[in-house]
Amino acid sequence: MTFKDHFSAHSRAYSEFRPSYPASLFSYLASSCAAQDLAWDCATGSGQAAVSLANFFTRVVATDASAEQIANATQKKGVSYAGAQAENSGLDANTVDLITVAQALHWFDIDAFAVEAGRVMKTEAVLAVWTYGLLTVHEKLAELLKYFYADILGVFWPFERKIVEGGYADIIFPCGEIPSPPMEMSEQWRFTDVIGYLNTWSAVRAYEREHGLNPLELVYDDMLNEWGDPNEVHTITWPLTLRVWRKTL
Repeated sequence: MTFKDHFSAHSRAYSEFRPSYPASLFSYLASSCAAQDLAWDCATGSGQAAVSLANFFTRVVATDASAEQIANATQKKGVSYAGAQAENSGLDANTVDLITVAQALHWFDIDAFAVEAGRVMKTEAVLAVWTYGLLTVHEKLAELLKYFYADILGVFWPFERKIVEGGYADIIFPCGEIPSPPMEMSEQWRFTDVIGYLNTWSAVRAYEREHGLNPLELVYDDMLNEWGDPNEVHTITWPLTLRVWRKTL
């Protein structure tokens, strides 16, 4: 399978402006595991999930197919980074207690990844994948963001975005799914943080390549008008969908 790299060119911005996952997510996942020896964070990107997992696991191996992402990943004791595709991790068989995939499963060859996950997981190990939807601020700005997302950028989103929009509902792995609690992401951001985040979207880059114009210029003034003082802090939220499976045999 050819690796679809939508983020390397802006890996530093990706690391700086992507929202944080809630601490409750990682405590829940750790408590769901029979042991906390080794976690594999697959398609780690900036290492955002990996560094949180290090608070609960003795070792975290964080892999990504993008060398640029690995080069800009956050360093933390207990986390080791390696370049590897999701379908060929290089990990030993039957060694992993937890596999996490944060906002990346839709880029994988999912059948091949399922085989690799099954190979490296211990019996009773856990596989957790999650994705998050469109950010929400207040009502008027939320409407403008939906317009930007769907009407301006709509045709520039890769096909795999549909899997995200579906909340990974159609994903099936050959092990038993277990219940997971509702989750939400939240940040206290200024206007520049939101613009920085929107600039990490792959569809923004695709639009820019096609038209020679950053599409945020089309909505920037309207967004700022709705926001108010650019230094004012607003609560930004994202709905987070989590699905979890346990290997029983």
